[in-house]
Amino acid sequence: MGTLTLGIDLGTSAVKALLLRTDGAVVAMAGAPCVLSTPRPKWSEQDPNLWWQATIEALRGLWRMVPGAAAEIGAIGLSGQMHGLVLLAANGATLRPCLLWNDQRSAEECDQLQERFGLDGLVRMTGNRVYAGFTLPKLLWVRTHEPAVFAATRQILLPKDWLRWRLTGAFASDVSDASGTAMFDVGARRYSAELLAALDLDPALLPPTFESMEVTSTVGLHAAKETGLRAGTPVVAGAGDQAASALGLGLRDEGACSVTIGTSGVVFAPRRTHRPDPQGRLHAFCHAVPGRWHQMGVMLSAGASLRWFRDTIALPEVAEAARRGIDPYQLIDTLASSAPPGADGVTFLPYLSGERTPHADPNATGAFLGLTGRHTRGHLARAVLEGVTFGLCDCLDLLRGTGLAVTRLTLAGGGARSPLWRQLCADVFGCEVVGAQIVESSALGAARLAAEGIGAEGIGADAGALKGTRRAQIEHPAGGSGELDRPGLDTPGLDSAVARPVTHPELAAALGRFRALYPAIRRAENSLEG
Repeated sequence: MGTLTLGIDLGTSAVKALLLRTDGAVVAMAGAPCVLSTPRPKWSEQDPNLWWQATIEALRGLWRMVPGAAAEIGAIGLSGQMHGLVLLAANGATLRPCLLWNDQRSAEECDQLQERFGLDGLVRMTGNRVYAGFTLPKLLWVRTHEPAVFAATRQILLPKDWLRWRLTGAFASDVSDASGTAMFDVGARRYSAELLAALDLDPALLPPTFESMEVTSTVGLHAAKETGLRAGTPVVAGAGDQAASALGLGLRDEGACSVTIGTSGVVFAPRRTHRPDPQGRLHAFCHAVPGRWHQMGVMLSAGASLRWFRDTIALPEVAEAARRGIDPYQLIDTLASSAPPGADGVTFLPYLSGERTPHADPNATGAFLGLTGRHTRGHLARAVLEGVTFGLCDCLDLLRGTGLAVTRLTLAGGGARSPLWRQLCADVFGCEVVGAQIVESSALGAARLAAEGIGAEGIGADAGALKGTRRAQIEHPAGGSGELDRPGLDTPGLDSAVARPVTHPELAAALGRFRALYPAIRRAENSLEG
């Protein structure tokens, strides 16, 4: 058994790789960017072959920092963006670009599923409402709109499981990631034979599932030559990005809670039993811990909203940051700080890609409201941060409604790097918020799963020993897909100070406006469409 394990996280904006010592210390982290394609409004795709190139680049970054590390890796864990649809032909060729988690084209298929089976039936068979970003409705969309592609399909894989296939030649998945396909009986931790039969879908198209720390395969000779990994290195099942991130943050059992602000926004709570939401507003998935589940609320455009603001409205800050060699988000934080709580009446609705929790509306759209001539770009920046935080509060309040007591939570993802955003979360959520000590918590969780898979001792439940960690910066191409959830590999440790809530009447009023605006605008849009 080697002295290291490797975690690889296939994110939307980058592939990240992390080396973990078997005593629990993080040794090095590296990454490489991925490009997102939006061929039509609300469509979202990536070429899986670009994931492979990014993986190779990330691993090369590790080998440069830690020569000889590959020989010391005892096992590899994988995590990745959930819900993606990768279709392979009989010869292993990808038949089309992957349809990603935030792709909204299959709204009609979701409506058809709910009309046929009813929300109660879907929750009974899978534990969840079916959302447009889930794997099943996208598969049905392909069957309807690209019948030749569907007919040629011989294997359906999730993103990280496609990466496993490239590394090992094996088809396999894990129970946490499979939970998000809408084809999985989450309570029973197996595919729903009833649903697959009703939809005339061949179960042989789907990979077998394992618990997250089970070894599924080993690195093959060809992949070893391309990546520099040692042939024969065990690869464990791994986990979906949120379950892996929870392990990286130490959230294994009931009572803990985290908020992750990356491209999407996620409020995550482990559960000791399977607890589906009868209305399907909260996701109920298998955790990466055997015999454990989790609930989570998901908003689609959290960090993505701030990235949009950066790329469209904060261009002066982007230019100034480039001149000074700093992160533009630091200057956007300063800009937002120039406006008071409540943004003097400006409200931002962060529905740039539709929304899941709590609205389940793929056609929801974003907006600034309440603008007057006295408002500045600082007010808009503040409103974006507040709008995203209000959306996350909607998710958190649903979890609290299940009986979960939340007095302190962990803030993770790229948003955790902002002291302003951390304090805003504390003020809006009404609880203490502690920033995670590591942005790459999914890669860390994957590395921990690898360690558990080979019986390594000493892997603690905290965020990892970061002192002395070596980091490589990801260079995103100009105009490319650099996002708020891009790794902070150039950040020498995050500020994990606790933010304690402060009462602002202006924020309470702003939250009330936020919650009133979505249904009002939706009614107006429906009347105009009718």
